[in-house]
Amino acid sequence: MRILISNDDGIHAPGIEILADAVADLGDIDIVAPAQEQSGASHSVTLNQPLRPSPVSRKGSPFGLSVNGTPADCVKLAVHHLLPRTPDLILSGINCGSNAGICAIYSGTISAAAEGTILGIPSIAFSLCSHGSPLHWNTAGEVARNIVENFTTSGLPGNTMLNVNIPNLAMDRLRGFSVAPMGKSRYIDEFEERTDPRGEKYYWLVGEVHRSDTSRKSDLDALEEGYVALTPIHFDLTDHHSLDRLNRWELSL
Repeated sequence: MRILISNDDGIHAPGIEILADAVADLGDIDIVAPAQEQSGASHSVTLNQPLRPSPVSRKGSPFGLSVNGTPADCVKLAVHHLLPRTPDLILSGINCGSNAGICAIYSGTISAAAEGTILGIPSIAFSLCSHGSPLHWNTAGEVARNIVENFTTSGLPGNTMLNVNIPNLAMDRLRGFSVAPMGKSRYIDEFEERTDPRGEKYYWLVGEVHRSDTSRKSDLDALEEGYVALTPIHFDLTDHHSLDRLNRWELSL
């Protein structure tokens, strides 16, 4: 099995090394990731400048290729040009911070896996749900390996990626796995007004996520209860329930 690994925290982030080490013996590993952090990049792609892959080493050994672009750029370039053959699986992460609920819409981690799914390649995104300390990277690595091992025997549904959010807990404190829908939430946006050294005003986004629906069990509930949340995501954005209603509009030219 050939496995492509990418992320949005950048090729020098700890999570991508943890993920690569966790699955190193499960296939031939290729790493192509952004040169710089791309958190919040969502599914943006680079159209106004060239993409430049550069070799990166860690601990004195070749590690992968960095690209001066977004996570989606990295997957596109890797699959279409940089790799000797199409990967059998794409992994994204391990992200530092949650990508549950509405965060999935903004996430560069999700976009790398989403791009793989669009290209017809099974793809999984992993996130460790904390920015604090200590971060339980070993837990995230063990969970990622467990899920990839299950993929090798069971596969994924077509046109569906898997979003995996892992509580920031020691392995012996995890309660298990929960297959759950994406929670309904939204950002409460706030902008801090600041002044730069030249006296010019600028603004810094400091919003937080607010749950907008607690009527059903979701990935957000699973995480709060200490479960690893597994959410299958597909990319038909059509609201099928609204098609009939819109067809009743009296539209004319």
